[in-house]
Amino acid sequence: MSIVASTHPEIQQSADDRTQLIRDRLRDAIVDRRLAPGTKLSESEVGALFDAGRTVVRSALRMLAFEGLLRIERNRGAFVANPSPDEARQLFSARRLIEPGIAASAAERVTKSDIADLRAHLAAEGRHMSERGATARRAEIKASGEFHLLIAGMSGNGILQRFMEELVARSSLVIALYGRSGVSSCGHDEHAGIVDALERRDAASAATLIVSHIDHIEADLELRARTGPALKEALEL
Repeated sequence: MSIVASTHPEIQQSADDRTQLIRDRLRDAIVDRRLAPGTKLSESEVGALFDAGRTVVRSALRMLAFEGLLRIERNRGAFVANPSPDEARQLFSARRLIEPGIAASAAERVTKSDIADLRAHLAAEGRHMSERGATARRAEIKASGEFHLLIAGMSGNGILQRFMEELVARSSLVIALYGRSGVSSCGHDEHAGIVDALERRDAASAATLIVSHIDHIEADLELRARTGPALKEALEL
């Protein structure tokens, strides 16, 4: 398990700060697929990596479990979540309920500086899409999620913004797990259309476009239960 080097000056902080730091580092590793679904996170190993006690580590793991990125099993420990196809569908259903309102609010409040930030982000997305390999794929998924978080931040609703952080993190895990090979996880052209609507302050179009966009993200996933081959097939008999 490679998460982070064990020596970090910022770790010499309060227990709450260290808890948040560990949570953030583990969260990034999960979303970026550096920690695969099903990976066990030992409290002792995490504690050693971050030079933190079990109480601090346990708090960080519980935060991630609350966000749906870990599952904690009694007498077994903490494991990186492995969302089922049904859980993935529920996740995108929740996004379809929430994100249109966020987009509409952002359209009413967006500034020229906000639009410039979104355009710069689109340019970065384009660079990731032009690259190949697993690292570029992870970077593309991360950038796609960050686009939605930028819009949430422009909505002026801090509660919804925090909720979106959880939804996007879980979506990134689902996309990495069920995404079709070679298919963009989050249409770049659709992002550009959403930015155009926000720039026009067209709340209705922004809301409509983001629902259509979420539909396409889900459609790009292979949401069916994954089972291994039969014994005969596995043994090539």
